[in-house]
Amino acid sequence: MNPGKKKAAIAILVLAVICLSVWTFYPSHSPGTGRVKAMGDFTAVTSPDTGDGYDGYLNRYADAKRPDTVIRIEGEHFAETAGSGFEVADRYQGLNGKAVLTPETGAISWNVQIDRPGLYNIRIHYYPMEGKSSAIERQFALNGKAPFKGAELLTLDRLWGNRDNAVKRDNRGNDLRPRQVEKPQWQLESFKDSEGYHEDPYLFYFGQGMQRITLTASREPMAIDYIELYQDKAVKSYAEMKSDYQAQGLAATKDQMITVQAEDAVLKSSPTLYPLSDRSSPSVVPYNVSKLRVNTIGGLNWKLPGQWIEWEVDVKEDGLYQIALKRKQDQLRGVYATRSLTIDGQYPFQEMKRLRFDFDMDWQMDVLGGNEPYLFHLTKGKHRIRMEVTLGDIAPLIRTIESSVLQLNEMYRKILIITSNTPDPYRDYQLEKRIPEMTKVFREQAKTIQSVADYLEQSTGERSDKVAVLYTMAQQLNEMADNPETVARRLDSFKVNVGGLGTWMLSVREQPLTLDYLVVYSPGQKLPKAKATFLDKAGHEFGSLIASYTEDYDSIGNTSDSKRSVDVWITTGRDQAQVLKSLIDDTFTPETNISVNLKLVPANILLPATLAGEGPDVAMQIGEDVPVNYAMRKAAADLSGFPDYKEVISRFRDSALVPYQYNGGLYALPEQQTFPMLFYRKDILDELGLKPPATWQDVYNMISVLQKHNMQFYLPLENPVNNATLVPNATFAMLLYQNGGGFYRDQDKKSALDSETSMEQFKKWTQFYTNYQFPIQADFPNRFRTGEMPVGIADYTTYNMLTVTAPEIRGLWDFTVVPGTVEKDGTVNHEVASHTTAVMMLQNADDKESAWAFMKWWTDKETQIAYGREMESLQGEAARYPTANTEALEQLPWPVKDYRNLERQWQWVKGIPQVPGGYFTGRHLDNAFREVVNGNENPREALSDYILYMNDEIAIKRKEFNLPN
Repeated sequence: MNPGKKKAAIAILVLAVICLSVWTFYPSHSPGTGRVKAMGDFTAVTSPDTGDGYDGYLNRYADAKRPDTVIRIEGEHFAETAGSGFEVADRYQGLNGKAVLTPETGAISWNVQIDRPGLYNIRIHYYPMEGKSSAIERQFALNGKAPFKGAELLTLDRLWGNRDNAVKRDNRGNDLRPRQVEKPQWQLESFKDSEGYHEDPYLFYFGQGMQRITLTASREPMAIDYIELYQDKAVKSYAEMKSDYQAQGLAATKDQMITVQAEDAVLKSSPTLYPLSDRSSPSVVPYNVSKLRVNTIGGLNWKLPGQWIEWEVDVKEDGLYQIALKRKQDQLRGVYATRSLTIDGQYPFQEMKRLRFDFDMDWQMDVLGGNEPYLFHLTKGKHRIRMEVTLGDIAPLIRTIESSVLQLNEMYRKILIITSNTPDPYRDYQLEKRIPEMTKVFREQAKTIQSVADYLEQSTGERSDKVAVLYTMAQQLNEMADNPETVARRLDSFKVNVGGLGTWMLSVREQPLTLDYLVVYSPGQKLPKAKATFLDKAGHEFGSLIASYTEDYDSIGNTSDSKRSVDVWITTGRDQAQVLKSLIDDTFTPETNISVNLKLVPANILLPATLAGEGPDVAMQIGEDVPVNYAMRKAAADLSGFPDYKEVISRFRDSALVPYQYNGGLYALPEQQTFPMLFYRKDILDELGLKPPATWQDVYNMISVLQKHNMQFYLPLENPVNNATLVPNATFAMLLYQNGGGFYRDQDKKSALDSETSMEQFKKWTQFYTNYQFPIQADFPNRFRTGEMPVGIADYTTYNMLTVTAPEIRGLWDFTVVPGTVEKDGTVNHEVASHTTAVMMLQNADDKESAWAFMKWWTDKETQIAYGREMESLQGEAARYPTANTEALEQLPWPVKDYRNLERQWQWVKGIPQVPGGYFTGRHLDNAFREVVNGNENPREALSDYILYMNDEIAIKRKEFNLPN
C-alpha cells in the first residue's frame, strides 16, 4: 500500500472509531442547568477546646455585644515600632493623606480607645510595596498577645495581571502564555482565616478603655493608610433580595448578552493564575484544530482557599441579569469544588458565598441558581466580578478530621511508650488497662470519621476514593476498640491509616476548577452550548489527525532563525523543561538573539552522546560528580577563562563552587544547593521538657529522654541504591568539618580520613547506631508527623514537604541550625556539607560565547526567581526551588523567620571537593559504616581498611590522567 492510501485508510479508521465512541457517549449528557445545591451544614466535631483556637475564642465571648460602630485608626498615628525601616509618607502612591510604610520585619503598634466593649471585625487599607512577589503575612496581637491561633498568620494579597493587553503568538502561529506582572493598588481587606476554615472575617473582643493592637511582619513590606474596627453586615438571602427587587420596582432586562472570556481576567491574587491552553474540546473559545490557543483559566493552579480571579463586565443598561459560567471540574471525583462570588466587592446575596461545582469530565454550562436562575441587579457601567476559592461545606469536614488526626497521633504516642515501635506480636500489653481512655477515644473517633464519610457520600451521591480512606480508618478503630489485645499487632497499619487521613485533608482542601467564559445575560436569552456536537468532535479528531502530519509538535515556543544557537539538554522532567523553554522564549532569546534547542533526555545518555561527538553545548541539572570527571577527560570547558567569570561566580557562596574546581579551573556553575538542618516538634519537646539541641552534648542528653518514651532522634543515612555514586554521609561530614577535619590532603592526592580526627568522628557516628540503637532506615517525614521522631536532622527541603504534606501539625514544628561542636574558645561550630547540582558547558560546544551567555542568564537572580516561582505554581510549595544563587533564594517566598534560619545555617556550609577517584570515598565510607554496624567490626580498623581502597583508586586515576602523584 502506498503512503497516501495508507494515511487515508488510517484516517477513515480513526473517524469510524470516533463516530462510535461519540455516538455511545454523547446522548447520555443533557444540557447543564447548574450545580448550585443547598446542603445541610455539617457541624464540625473538634477536640476539647484548649483555649488557643478561634472556635474556643468565640465560645468564650459568645455573650459579648457587637457594637454597631466604626473606629478608625490612622496608620501614621502609631504608638510604637520595634525594628528599623518604618517611615511616614505623604500622598504615597496616589493616596490622599499620609500612610506608614512598614518593612518585612519588625512590629508596629497603635493605641485605640474603646468606649463600647465587644466583638469587632477588623479591616485594613493597605498598599503592597515592592517585595518578593509573595503574599503579605502579619501576626496580630491584642495587648501584647495573639488572641487565638489563627491570628498568628494573617495573609494579605498582592494583585497580578497580564503584562500585555493582547495575547502574542510565536512564529509558528501558537499563542504564547501571557506573562504575569504585579499591578499594585490600594486595597481594603478584612482580617480573616488564611486557611479557609472560617469564611466570615475574624471577630476580635475588645475590652473597655485603651487597647493596643500590634502587627508583626512575617513576610513582605506594605504601606498602611488606616485600620478600622467595624461590624461585618449580615448578607441577605436570595429570597429577601428578590422581595427587595419587587419593592424597588426593578425589572429584568431584555435582549442583553455579555460574554467575558475567562482568560481575559483583569486581576488575580497570584501570578500562578495565568491563562491556559485547552485542546480537550472544539467547543472551547477560541479554538484552533492544530494551533495552541490561550482560551481558559484556572485548572490545577486555581485550587487553594483564598485564591481569586476578577473580571470586568461593561453593562449597557440598568436592570436584573442572570449569570452563567462555562466550566469544567474534572479533578475531584467524590467531592466538589466550591467558589464564592462577589460583585464590586460585595456578596449579592447569601447563596453566593458557596457555589458548588460537581465532578464531570466534560464542559458544563452552569446557570447560577440552576432551574430557577438567580437574578442580579446591575447598574449601567463597569462592574467587577470576583470568584474566590472557598472550602464552603468542606471546611467543617476538614476541621473535624484534623482534630481526629491530632487525637489519634497523641494516642499512638501513648501506645508507643508502652509497646515501642516494634511490639512483640505474642505479648498482651493490656493496653486497655494501662491507657484507660484508649477504647473510648477509638470509638469516639470512629464515629466522628464515619459521620464525615457518610456526609460526603450522601452529598455527592457516590462512594469514591475520597471516602474509602475514611471508612477504612473508622473500621479499624472500631475493631481495635472491640479487640484491644490486637492493638499492638495493628500498630503499623494504624500509623499508615492515620497518615492517610493527613493526605486526605491535603487532597480535599484543593479545589481546582477551569473556566472558559462567563455570560451576563437577560432572562430568556439562549445560552451557547457547552459541549461540542457530534460533527464538531468528529471534525476535531480528523483535523488533529491531519495536523499530526503537518505540525511540528516536538518544538516548544519560537523556533528562531538566528545564526547563533545553543543546544541544551535537561535531564529532570517535562514540567521543568516546559517552564525553562517558556522563560527562554520570554527573555533570553529576545534579549540576546540566540536561539536555544532544548531537549529532554535521560540522565545516562550524556556520556555516550559526548563520546560519540553528538553531545549538547550545555548540560543542565547534572550531579556534582559529573563536571570534574568530564574535566579530567578534557570534555568540559573551563569557565574561568571568560572575562566576566569573577562577576558571575559572586552569585554563589564559595561552598557551592568547591565541587566544580579542578586544577585551577572551574568546570560548572551551581544551580541548586541543599544542606542539612535540625527539625523539631515544638509541642512534643515541650511535653518532655526539652529544648532543641544546640550542641552534640545536648543531643546525647536528649537521647535518653526520648528513648525512655520510645521515641527516637533521626540522623540522615542514605540508602545505597546506587552505591557507585554515593555521596559522603551528611552526619559524618558534619562531625568531620565541625572538628577541623577534611576529606582529602596533600593537594587532593590522598584521602585525609586516616587522620586521628576522622577516626574519632567515624567512631562517634557509628556509635549512634551501635550504642544508641538509632534506626538504619526510617521515613523521617512520616515519623515526624506521628511524633515517633520528634527531632532529627534532614535536608532543608524537608521543610517544603512538611509544609504541604503534614497540615495536621501546622504550627507545631520548626527548624533551626544543626547541633554544633564547642570550640576551645567557647564558640559553637555548626559546619555542614552541602549537596549541589550544576549546569556545565561541554568542550565541544561550537559557540562557547553563546553557551556562556545562556549559563549566565540561567544562573542569574531574575531567571532563578522566575523559574522557582513557576515550578512552585505547577507543583505546589513542595517544589520550592533550592537555588544556589544567594540573592534569588532570599527573594523566593520564604517567611522571614524561616529564611533567617536558612541564612544562619548557610553561613556554616562547606563543599566537598571532587577529585580523581573521589567516587570511592562515599562508597567505601558507607561500606566501613555497615561493617561496624552490621558486622560488629572495630570502627578504626574498618575505616583503615577501606582507606587503602580509596587511596589506591585516587592513585590509579591520577596516573591514568597524567596527574602528579
